[in-house]
Amino acid sequence: MIELEGVKKIYYMGKIEVPALRGIDLRIDSGEFVALMGASGSGKSTLLNMIGLLDTPTSGRIVLDDVDVSSLNENERADFRLRKLGFVFQFFSLLMELSALENVALPMIMDNRSHERAASLLELVGLGDRMNHTPNELSGGQQQRVAIARALANEPAILLADEPTANLDTESSHQIVDLFRELNGRGQTIIMVTHEPELGERADRIIRLKDGRVMM
Repeated sequence: MIELEGVKKIYYMGKIEVPALRGIDLRIDSGEFVALMGASGSGKSTLLNMIGLLDTPTSGRIVLDDVDVSSLNENERADFRLRKLGFVFQFFSLLMELSALENVALPMIMDNRSHERAASLLELVGLGDRMNHTPNELSGGQQQRVAIARALANEPAILLADEPTANLDTESSHQIVDLFRELNGRGQTIIMVTHEPELGERADRIIRLKDGRVMM
């Protein structure tokens, strides 16, 4: 379960306040597949960063997986991110000198966990026959699948995807959302930022933002 209460975020340009989030109240249940949508500057990526503990709110309260993360210190936040959250971005951020298998195994190694699951995760995302290929031997859609497998490495409670199809062609974009639907069918909670209405409609629910507020 994800719950936000009165979450605000204000950035500063010199002495000028720039509000990015203007008091977000929101609940997302475990196992939901939610799309965050809105125009550029609406606050959707900022909201995702708050849920992903990549940024801290100016005020308000955030509860993730029954933990009030608002009160965690930076080390505790980093540990929570590693163990509970998976991230997929529009730029795949794979290590080009490593194979697909090694890229997926890396988070497990960093967390001192067995990385035997890496191969089964690549099978899950449809790349069982590509696990020994390096990223530059894979298409953009295949690289994003590796990135998704890597995000699932430590069995996160929540998978966060920020414009995961922005650099992909139409067919690959639909394949990635098909994969999200499959993962969600297995019980994975997914929050996806997208600007593409056709893809957003594939989610269980669309949350629309405008000027830092949730549109009702």
